[in-house]
Amino acid sequence: MFDDIRSHFPIFEHKAYINSCSYGALSLEVAASYQAYLDSRFSKGADWEEFVGKNEAVRDLCAQLIHAEPDEIAVTTSASAGLNAVISAMQPTSTRNKVVLSDFEFPTVGQIWLAQEGRGYDVVHARQQGATIPFSEYERLIDDRTQIVSIAHICYRNGAMNEVERIIRLAHDRGAMVILDSSQAAGAIPIDVRALNVDILISGVLKYLLSSAGVGFLYVRKDHLKTLNPYATGWFAQEDVHAMDMHHHIPAHNARRFESGTPPIPALYAAQAGLQMILEAGVGNIQSHVRELTSRFIDEVKAMGGTLMTPESPDRHGAMIAVKSTDDHKLVAALAERNVITSCRDGNLRVSPHFYNSHADFDALMSALKDNRSLLA
Repeated sequence: MFDDIRSHFPIFEHKAYINSCSYGALSLEVAASYQAYLDSRFSKGADWEEFVGKNEAVRDLCAQLIHAEPDEIAVTTSASAGLNAVISAMQPTSTRNKVVLSDFEFPTVGQIWLAQEGRGYDVVHARQQGATIPFSEYERLIDDRTQIVSIAHICYRNGAMNEVERIIRLAHDRGAMVILDSSQAAGAIPIDVRALNVDILISGVLKYLLSSAGVGFLYVRKDHLKTLNPYATGWFAQEDVHAMDMHHHIPAHNARRFESGTPPIPALYAAQAGLQMILEAGVGNIQSHVRELTSRFIDEVKAMGGTLMTPESPDRHGAMIAVKSTDDHKLVAALAERNVITSCRDGNLRVSPHFYNSHADFDALMSALKDNRSLLA
């Protein structure tokens, strides 16, 4: 399906790059977008109309990606920035001050929420058991004191997927809002915020969205926009960005109120190019292609006696598959010596294909793994 796409990614001329969970491979299109920014700076200097237009173009593309409305999207500098902005609009109450996290969270989510304990929040964690977090953990923790359930869509350490739909229904039934971190999901699996009925979603665009560090996005369901007024703000969060009124604070009526200062202009060019590639390819098509590769990888790891740290069911994992290692950093280095690029976390080798990967990449990976079998647990 994607045989021709590899030629758009020069790294495949000399590497088998299977590390999209860390950073998507650089395409010719994204490289050209950076050059377009530089050309604009050289020729026009400061074209703010064009720069603001890029911000709006990225907003529209992010909305298309997750089936939201553009007014529900804030363009941020990272998933962390989006989470900090929306949390600044929340307050614990005497009856609801509990925040339920999971053991799947990327550290920034846990750290941001733990910092809120000084404001009166009580942060608890749904615990991982084996490769997954049992739904019973959420049933145990989400109660009438819970204000927020803040969960990872997919775990960054082992690729396991939370039971997102069930958790959202449970949280809503018990009166809590849900914040979903889709950083390891966006661009790899289809996301429909309407079908999920999720309240808030955060993500970056540097992984499966093939763009750049320095840009993220925040989705806030439109019925929450009237009640969530962030204390973290800036001139791009104003109703009229061009008003330049230092004597009044008039937040935008839409999710732009969660933005802040001057946007990361060079990275916006890259974000637009990367998002366009993903939308043109179709996330459903990407998921089907990647599942073929991850299914093969799972079967071959089991055949060679390796230990999978990811649930085997395709409905319970994303694009990343994790394998236990006796020395994960040494294994990643050994594979890199064979021009196979992967990454590691928590004692696991992480293998994360995208639409540009082929069976030839996995031939190279499996050959290198067999030659380094002693580094598999």
